[in-house]
Amino acid sequence: MIFTKEKKTIRVMLTTFRDGLQSVFGGKVRVKDVLPAMEAAAAAGIRHFEFGGGARYQAPYFYAGEDPFTCMDQMRDVVGPDTDLQILTRSVSGVTLTTQKLRALELQAKLMKKHGTTIDRNFDFLNDTENLIKTAKPIIDAGLHHQVCVAMMGLPYKSDQVHTADFYVAVIQRVLDAGIRIDSVCMKDASGTTDPRTCYETAKGLKKILPPEIPLVQHTHDTASMAVACYMAGIAGGVDGIDLSVRPMASGTVQPDVRSMWHALKNTGYALDIDPEKMPEIEAILDEGLKEYEFNPVTIAADARVVNFPMPGGAIGPNVHMMAEAGILDRYSDVLAEFPVVVKAGGAWTSVTPGSQQYWLQAFNNVLHGRWKKIDAGYGRSVLGYFGRPPLDPDPEVVKIASEKLELSPFNGDPLEEAPDTLELATAALKERDLPVTDENVFLVASAIVPGKNMELNEGIKLLTGKSRISLPLKKLATADTAEPAAQTVPEQSPTQAAAPFSGPITTECTVVEGKQQRRFTITIEPPKGSAGLVAAAPASGEAKASAASGNGSSGEETPVYSPFEGKVELVDIYVNVGDSVSKGQVLAAVEAMKAKHDVLAPCDGRVTSVPATLGSEVTGFKPILFIGD
Repeated sequence: MIFTKEKKTIRVMLTTFRDGLQSVFGGKVRVKDVLPAMEAAAAAGIRHFEFGGGARYQAPYFYAGEDPFTCMDQMRDVVGPDTDLQILTRSVSGVTLTTQKLRALELQAKLMKKHGTTIDRNFDFLNDTENLIKTAKPIIDAGLHHQVCVAMMGLPYKSDQVHTADFYVAVIQRVLDAGIRIDSVCMKDASGTTDPRTCYETAKGLKKILPPEIPLVQHTHDTASMAVACYMAGIAGGVDGIDLSVRPMASGTVQPDVRSMWHALKNTGYALDIDPEKMPEIEAILDEGLKEYEFNPVTIAADARVVNFPMPGGAIGPNVHMMAEAGILDRYSDVLAEFPVVVKAGGAWTSVTPGSQQYWLQAFNNVLHGRWKKIDAGYGRSVLGYFGRPPLDPDPEVVKIASEKLELSPFNGDPLEEAPDTLELATAALKERDLPVTDENVFLVASAIVPGKNMELNEGIKLLTGKSRISLPLKKLATADTAEPAAQTVPEQSPTQAAAPFSGPITTECTVVEGKQQRRFTITIEPPKGSAGLVAAAPASGEAKASAASGNGSSGEETPVYSPFEGKVELVDIYVNVGDSVSKGQVLAAVEAMKAKHDVLAPCDGRVTSVPATLGSEVTGFKPILFIGD
């Protein structure tokens, strides 16, 4: 039990309006739905909020059609001018998932300061101190409070080489030795998997090397129900501040509720600088503002399995939503089980964005395609050195495979210099489309650039041209007019519609809905021997021209080509045109699922007869992208 005779007040940063939104909803929340609660929290005396960066920079314009800078301005307005507003940045990636040049990070810091930020928490998923040192300068030059992080996690396998207290203390010692200005230090555990003893020893070790005027803060998640214990251990070791939240955006994949921590610190001599009696009012306003949103049980429940697959709460939320949307949530456990393999092979970098997403996507690829058969671009670039140096040497065989599949050589240089000039690309894209070339517009486009992705699908361009995709986790209305059908239905045939005869087996799929449960079945219909009178239902008007035959491209038949995913995914590339000859297995198009591109292959030889789908549209495993005929 911790206890102090000298009373100590622990400063709290309320994470509800950034990490809470990200962990529970993948950040996909309209700002108007949380502003009243944020205003109430400020009125209740809270003076330190997390409000931007991380996924809450990209999510507003990727999924809600909102300008993130406008969202930040609105949040600043409701909390007043004297409240600390904090963002989260990812070292060489900034607020993106890819590496950036230093001048892009300079613009980022300038804009964050302009739109209300006072504190920038900067971390590097590799704990590469050179990255932390170089990316500190734009933050400091912009006049922001510079909070440097050591990124922590519990390894999913045994090792005494990294992710120990000594390892973490050494990371911060090297940053201190560089002589850069540090305003505070954070022990950041995005997955909530560091054990309490390591938290205690790390805090104790850091307080020994930090000048007394530099505060030490701690961040963790309650995914494995360990957060309160880890905070207690950190406070015992000397931590000065912690991150907390409030229901319904608390516990589970988020931070603990203020009331849980307040209760744990009773009679210990420690107190929080936040009034727990104000939490019910804030909670009630949040409940009202979020009443239209569907809370996924996976993101709001604790999961002890996370200690064996260190996945951040802020990444579990988005990935669960993306898997559910793509119709592959049943593979969730398989992906988690592959985590230890990709962590060890990669070099044991910390599971925090973008490294956590790279782990996730590589585990996802290993499950769907076979181990190391497909290398995620981010994971591959990390093992090859393009994000910096991992804590341990990656598996040489995986490095070799990544180099071959990505056609990249291993890299030992500066990631900031090797990064593409996204600002130049963004400026050119704006000029080509006669869009205003402002700092905000340039950065919106630049920070949404994905290598190899068509610029027409850039989320910044889509926002500025009024074509944003709205994808919010809202409850479905249970009315016949608004509810989406669980499966395709075949309309009644008019007398003029011809029914195509069939004499061979037909394989199709259907969804059976029973209450809130959905089950998917593959069904093969075989005509009785000697039967000649069976007919197949005609295709829906204007949709599928294909017959229900086996699709071998024989005369008079057209074979539909579908997305490899049952659920909704975005069509990001079409590589063929009407009239092109194609071969079975040829890559015809690409869809984006789980923030990665996936090939759409030709099921047969033939010629492209029509392409009803359009670039950027949502497609499913039941809506044809194109057709192949003779």
